Amino acid sequence: MEEHTKKEKGTITLKKTTLWQLATLLFAVLFIISLFTGGFGIDNDNINDGSDVPADNVAGPNAQGLIESNDPISGDANAGISVVEFSDFQCPYCANAAFGTVADLKLSDLYKNGDVNFIYKHFPLNSIHPFAQKAAEAAECANRQDMFYEYHDKLFKHQNALDVTSLKTYAGQVGLNMAEFNSCLDGDEAKDEVDKELQQGVAAGGKGTPYFVIVNNDNGKTVAVSGAVPYAQLEAAINSIQ
Repeated sequence: MEEHTKKEKGTITLKKTTLWQLATLLFAVLFIISLFTGGFGIDNDNINDGSDVPADNVAGPNAQGLIESNDPISGDANAGISVVEFSDFQCPYCANAAFGTVADLKLSDLYKNGDVNFIYKHFPLNSIHPFAQKAAEAAECANRQDMFYEYHDKLFKHQNALDVTSLKTYAGQVGLNMAEFNSCLDGDEAKDEVDKELQQGVAAGGKGTPYFVIVNNDNGKTVAVSGAVPYAQLEAAINSIQ
């Protein structure tokens, strides 16, 4: 009887060990999959890949005061609809959006015909992206020299190197006035602007990046879309508030 009991105990231990190994293996597989599909979901500290969007609500987020005179506008400044993106230069999904979603927007008839313009806003996820804040400030310094999007593209192409030395190198490469740029960046002159836009994004319902707020400048309707979604999804949201 004692030997049988020992064997039973040994079997139970083996089963527990096997189950634990299987659970560990399953978690590892899920983690690897998450790296390629954009993660497990959305919260305030996670990057959102758009897997559970759109968050289309014609009532829309609070867009009051969202568009300002110093915002870098790409396209017709008088367009009836503005696509406002809250983004983070260190976020890989934001790079996907820049060279996918937004690039396709700029190739669309809506953009080419002057019906829609594009505006970039800063939303650095500082808790997980240590270089995002200073990169945003650098881009804002470039904006003050009317070269925001030249610098924007450079940062997204080199988001694996966003230290201050690199930020200054990119500024020289795109042709910025280096004395003005260095003074702006080293003196934290753009910090307040970046912080303000981050708060605008939170107030507009942003919980991750990229986060789009589409504003109809004529009728006041807004709609939000989260994630690096295909352009077709962005276009559908635009059409929903016309």
